[in-house]
This record gives sequence, structure tokens and C-alpha cells, in this order.
Amino acid sequence: MPATIQPMLVTPDVIRLQSFYAQLLGAEQTTRVPEEGPVFFVALRVRESELGIVADEKAPLDAPQRSLLSVTVEDVDALLGPVEDLGGQVLGPPNDMPWGQRVAHIKDPDGNAVNLVQLL
Repeated sequence: MPATIQPMLVTPDVIRLQSFYAQLLGAEQTTRVPEEGPVFFVALRVRESELGIVADEKAPLDAPQRSLLSVTVEDVDALLGPVEDLGGQVLGPPNDMPWGQRVAHIKDPDGNAVNLVQLL
């Protein structure tokens, strides 16, 4: 049986991250646990991919990061404008890579590293 891997972000503020990914990437909520009251988990659909966000009020936002979300988008440049307005951080201008991608490095509001990747 093939495995399914779902990236999960742990955060003290599920709603903030959900809003960031919804507004920046058009992520749509597919699951919410519990359905009513304070949220513990949401699953978000971004095209054919799923991202999980889990609540942990004690999650340290300054912990060293050992993962990177890489998201394929249609227009890297168009997405950089709203990143900071949504609470994220643009780490530099996009670059055209020799392997046929345009890549911009950003951080989400929790400081998670995210690559926005456009196929050239």
C-alpha cells in the first residue's frame, strides 16, 4: 500500500496560519477538528496538495527549523506583494534558476520557511 505524506505545521495560532495560506495561496479548509469551538486541527487543500495545521499553544516560534515547504504557484512575483501584509516575510527577490524554475524564499507568520516556485 503506498504511503501518503502530509506536511503538518504546529502553531500557537491556527487561525492566523490558516488565514495566511488561504489568502496567499487560495488554500481551502477540508477538515476542522473539532467542528465547533476552539480549533485543534485544520486540513487545507492547495490544488492537489494538503497541508495540516495543528494547535499547540506552547509551540516555540523561535525553535530551529528543519523543514521547508515548497509550493508550486503560477506567478511568484504576483504573490510576493501580499506576503508582508499577511504577516509573512519576503527574504529576497525571486531568482530564475538554471533548472527551469523561478523561486522566491519567504517565511510565513510563524517563521516557517516557504519556497514559492514557478515553472518557467
